[in-house]
Amino acid sequence: MAAGNYSTVTEFILAGLTDKPELQLPLFFFFLGVYVVTVVGNLGMITLIGLSSHLHTPMYYFLSSLSFIDFCQSTVITPKMLVNFVIENTISYPECMTQLYFFLFFAVSECYMLAAMAYDRYVAICSPLLYKVIMSPQVCSWLILGVYIVGLVCASAHTGCMLRVHFCKFDVISHYFCDLLPLLKLSCSSTYVNELLILGFGAFNIFAPTLTIIGSYVFIIASILHMRSTEGKSKAFSTCSSHILAVTIFYGSLAFMYLQPSNVSSMEEGKVSSVFYTIVVPVLNPLIYSLRNKDANVALKKMLEKRTFS
Repeated sequence: MAAGNYSTVTEFILAGLTDKPELQLPLFFFFLGVYVVTVVGNLGMITLIGLSSHLHTPMYYFLSSLSFIDFCQSTVITPKMLVNFVIENTISYPECMTQLYFFLFFAVSECYMLAAMAYDRYVAICSPLLYKVIMSPQVCSWLILGVYIVGLVCASAHTGCMLRVHFCKFDVISHYFCDLLPLLKLSCSSTYVNELLILGFGAFNIFAPTLTIIGSYVFIIASILHMRSTEGKSKAFSTCSSHILAVTIFYGSLAFMYLQPSNVSSMEEGKVSSVFYTIVVPVLNPLIYSLRNKDANVALKKMLEKRTFS
């Protein structure tokens, strides 16, 4: 990579999640189990939605895209972290920049995918008669494409600026993956533009989707309260509560990591926060949306019954 010429550091050492030897093996098996559940859960959700014709609706198209993002996000981060529990984990400069790029791409994409899902629920509950017209296949496709374009732009901007940063003496990243803030702490050149970009993009990518989600749910809750059917209220609240739980965990941990002054939170606290949006959220999303979703449960039972009889 040509960008490597800007730096005297050709590889980094990832410090990992913890430096306590007695915790390395238990954490390895724990996160290995979490990763297996993440892969099975998200790929299973994508497969279930793809094979079940009655799940071919906008809500499930968005959910399928969210599962794809979660699977990729976890795969970008977790395998490298698992290696670090067993041996000292080095990562080359090009590999580090590549991991940073894809982490940012999928993290930003998830921010806006959750917002798109909230908008979909708003239309479904507040304008049910116009739902199929407003959320047509073309509109859904454009929304999903827009989500990935925003992720692409933000990841390219951050990584492009990071390639201009000089790394000199210190090569130990105080983290379990190549993230923006831990990398900038190793810089021996000006990081003003990078920090400005993190604050600007970070605030926009967290607050813009959050305000969209809050606005959507204000109208949703108002509409639910006007429903006469108790069953309708229960179903609407069940669907929305799943989404709110996923959103709270994801945006809360992101805000804690990126919207604090650098002198407030230590890297150790940052690692704990990062675990939520890189590892916990990808494993929780398929569980939250499948266990609390009657349609998904029915589709899964039908699929299992078909396989049993065949």
